[in-house]
Amino acid sequence: MRSFFLLFFVCIIAQAQDATTYVNHRNDKHLCGVFELHELEKDSLYSTWYKDNYAAMEAVDSNAPWASEFESSEVDIYMGTWCGDSKKWVPRFVRLWDDLGLDRAQLRFIALFDSDEKYKQGPNGEEKGKNIHRVPTFIFKEKGEEFARIVESPRNDLITDLKQIATGTASKPNYLAASYFLDLFNRVDTEEVNKNIGKHYNAIYGLVCKSRELNTLGHVYLSAGKINEAILVFYLNTYLFRYEPNVYLNYGIALQANDELEKAKENFSKALELEPEYELAKEKLAALADD
Repeated sequence: MRSFFLLFFVCIIAQAQDATTYVNHRNDKHLCGVFELHELEKDSLYSTWYKDNYAAMEAVDSNAPWASEFESSEVDIYMGTWCGDSKKWVPRFVRLWDDLGLDRAQLRFIALFDSDEKYKQGPNGEEKGKNIHRVPTFIFKEKGEEFARIVESPRNDLITDLKQIATGTASKPNYLAASYFLDLFNRVDTEEVNKNIGKHYNAIYGLVCKSRELNTLGHVYLSAGKINEAILVFYLNTYLFRYEPNVYLNYGIALQANDELEKAKENFSKALELEPEYELAKEKLAALADD
């Protein structure tokens, strides 16, 4: 809790001086909240990677006929100045937007925290209701209504993805299992989901490639105080990737947050069975033994 208030205080002070910033657990300064693009272009902390990746984007024909489809659109770009994918794809997206002759005023930039206390959240809850679980996330809107998004990286390549969006044939965004749960929990509560847990397991079974997808989503829920959602997501991950110690560690962390300490111990122990030198699991188990 103390670190949260320190983070909040640093963020407010920085806002009075310049764009809103905060200092993370590594003592690095990052943007947070809504900001103007020139902050990436002028600040030496960000300008090197911004300019390098802007220049790395391949040129595109400014007369592309499909570009006009975006003339009345807006794009909300959720990103982290701490995030490698944001550093790569946001500058390239801006370069493509510029080359297509579109107006930068149509772009809105929102930087999110990387801290445990507000993981992938904005200082004023800018991400709430937007189903943000990966950054960058590009949300395309028409008259305020979303009609497409790109999550973390293009499904094909950036030019192809934009062309598909413009012509109404957008590819489904990355991380389909996470998207499945985000949509599901917007419609029903966890109690209802648990009643049909087998059905939902079957629905996501073929959608998940790596355990990291649901681990990340679970931590987004946990940071937002949605412990029941986090527990359910982590629980299913232990069935999808039953031989990976990290899934039991994360499930145990969520159970511990819900004061289910015996079940948390069981999962930390399971993680150690699979990886006897798993230091974080050792620390978690030892901390519970001392309570």
